[in-house]
Amino acid sequence: MAGSNSPGKPDRPAKPQNIQDLAKIAGVSAATVSRALAGTGNISAKTRERIKALASEYDFRPSNMARNLRTGRTGTISVIVPLGHEKTQHISDPFFMTLLGYIADLVADRGYDLLLSKVVPHDPEWLSRQVDTGRVDGMIIIGQSNQSDVINSVARYYDPLVVWGAALSEQIYTSVGSDNRLGGRMATEHLLSLGCRRLAFFGDPSVPEVEQRLNGFRDALREHGQGAAGTTLPVHFVAEQAVEDISGFLDLAENLDGIFATSDTIAMTALQALQDRRRNVPEEVKIIGFDDLEIARRTVPSLSSVKQDLQAGAQALVDLLFRKIAGEKVESVMLQPQLAARGSTVAD
Repeated sequence: MAGSNSPGKPDRPAKPQNIQDLAKIAGVSAATVSRALAGTGNISAKTRERIKALASEYDFRPSNMARNLRTGRTGTISVIVPLGHEKTQHISDPFFMTLLGYIADLVADRGYDLLLSKVVPHDPEWLSRQVDTGRVDGMIIIGQSNQSDVINSVARYYDPLVVWGAALSEQIYTSVGSDNRLGGRMATEHLLSLGCRRLAFFGDPSVPEVEQRLNGFRDALREHGQGAAGTTLPVHFVAEQAVEDISGFLDLAENLDGIFATSDTIAMTALQALQDRRRNVPEEVKIIGFDDLEIARRTVPSLSSVKQDLQAGAQALVDLLFRKIAGEKVESVMLQPQLAARGSTVAD
């Protein structure tokens, strides 16, 4: 007879189309099937394995959309890069790509999708509009830029939000970042210990992280730089503009013997500008950057830098966000920087 598997045996049930269909086959509730397949809930091991075996037998995979409707979740995390201070900066910047790569892998490992946005803020409502779409379960913001007040205003009513960046006294949002002031101090003390006495800081102090690194630069000069002088050059993060900033400065700063650049990309630009002027590094001028990116270790000479542990930072960002999504209370995390001395300050 059509529809029978063999004489005397009942018809095999049709392939289940949803959890309710599989629950009927298993003789349990839909909630039990949902918990068994998700690996959650108080279910006996025997029942859990029987339901999983049935799901495998019928090649049944629960719909993510249906799961999200039941849980009230979207299965998506937003990562936003706000560029209020440097509107032409690209996400392809090596720092962004390194941190985003770690975050993307960690979010995917949890079974979530990632929605990436670059935002050039034009009004203080840009972040609240992102929240109001309801398209994501939580947000990671890479850098406060000059938008800490906006982030604070949203954090007052939207909890699943974590920021990579400087720890600020007035912030109410959760952040992950390095001790930038300590890192700036370490970089400057390193230059001073090598005999540098005419130092320059390259970076835009309107960015909170950069301002803290500049404060560390000044701390070290004040406390350890007897006979040393330091100057500050506001430098863009965008390479094309940074070249102009640095080249004009170097043409005038003939006695310069030490540079602390607030990022590895700026330090690499300075290294090239010095080499174009036939000023030897590190013999005449020593350079140290900040971040310790893989690409910076491939320059000639290799770049000294203050290491931010971006892998640990990404892990903390993702862990804290998912704990906040689960309703937990969390605290901000500050990472400790490390000095990586290489050929741009210490001759190979």
